[in-house]
Amino acid sequence: MVDGDFSPGWRERWLLWRNSWLSDPRFQRWSMRLPLLRTTAQRHANAMFGVITGFVYTKTLTAAVDLGIIAACAEAPQSEAELAERAGLAPAAMSRLLAAAASIDLVESLPGNRWTLGQRGAALANNTGALAMIEHHKLFYTDLADPVAMLKRGRGGGELARFWSYAEAAGRGDPAAADDPGTQAYSALMAASQPMVAEQVLEAFDFRGKRKLLDIGGGHGAFLAEVAAQHPDLPLALFDLPPVAAAAKGVLAARGLERVEVTGGSFRDDPLPAGADVISLVRILHDHDDAVVTALLAKVHAALPPGGTLLIAEPMAGTQGAQAMGDAYFGLYLWAMGSGRPRTAEAYRAMLQAAGFTRVVERRTGVPMVTRLLVATR
Repeated sequence: MVDGDFSPGWRERWLLWRNSWLSDPRFQRWSMRLPLLRTTAQRHANAMFGVITGFVYTKTLTAAVDLGIIAACAEAPQSEAELAERAGLAPAAMSRLLAAAASIDLVESLPGNRWTLGQRGAALANNTGALAMIEHHKLFYTDLADPVAMLKRGRGGGELARFWSYAEAAGRGDPAAADDPGTQAYSALMAASQPMVAEQVLEAFDFRGKRKLLDIGGGHGAFLAEVAAQHPDLPLALFDLPPVAAAAKGVLAARGLERVEVTGGSFRDDPLPAGADVISLVRILHDHDDAVVTALLAKVHAALPPGGTLLIAEPMAGTQGAQAMGDAYFGLYLWAMGSGRPRTAEAYRAMLQAAGFTRVVERRTGVPMVTRLLVATR
């Protein structure tokens, strides 16, 4: 259809009428004076201000973590002078940072010019996955410093893409990349963030009665280790690139999990190991483009027996209450990374059905923003 060859529908007419009113300064002033509309107008104004100033809040959080404020206050209440000395800041600078951190509930003041954690700070203090993400996001924020330039140059080409290229090169066996700090940071990020995803999966899916679980792209086995802790008799297998698989054997052995069957290979180029009646893809698919995902789902279908199960666990676009996470956060993150795209559960359902899976259901997870879970039956 060529632009201009259609008449606007009722929704478009409504939106244009609504926007003309909302953008009118006279309506804005009137709505703030009318008691029935004042609360709604204030809520929308606060939300808009949060969008405008959100980067400042993020950087306040980063500074509080980097300077050890969160860690120190998690141990015991700290005086402002102690925090300033520990961070190497002038007292005036620490005072300003603490006031900013208190405004977003990271810390709270106590008598005697002392400080403890706020509710958000307490929830963050021992969350290793979130702390690893805060450190990792510095690369992403470098790309976002000029979002227009990032979009104009096309996918990838920035700091985040270089970070992931280190990890991919290490996975292919490049010894220089394996020793690179970027690769080490990637391994730390995956190890720290995987347990919170595994917790959501284990609460939503019962592995009892299953013969064998194969985790594709399983890294060093963080997900399988969490499964093993709850299901010690379930046979487990891991499939990843050969150098990653070789490292996984050592990590798993150190955790007393020599029983995990580890196979090296590429899910792009090699057949998948047979024998599992459950296959998991944990935070794998959204990192890859449609052609790669389509081919991988076909391989999984071929590797499973009739009645076998595929688990897809990852954050998804269109998540109720976290819509911005899908298309704003992951949409731009994956653009900067240079691969993949956010997909809705409905998009995955269509891809799974095209691959031959007969039944696809979603199992509710406790924190859908962290991960949602699709269960597909061959």
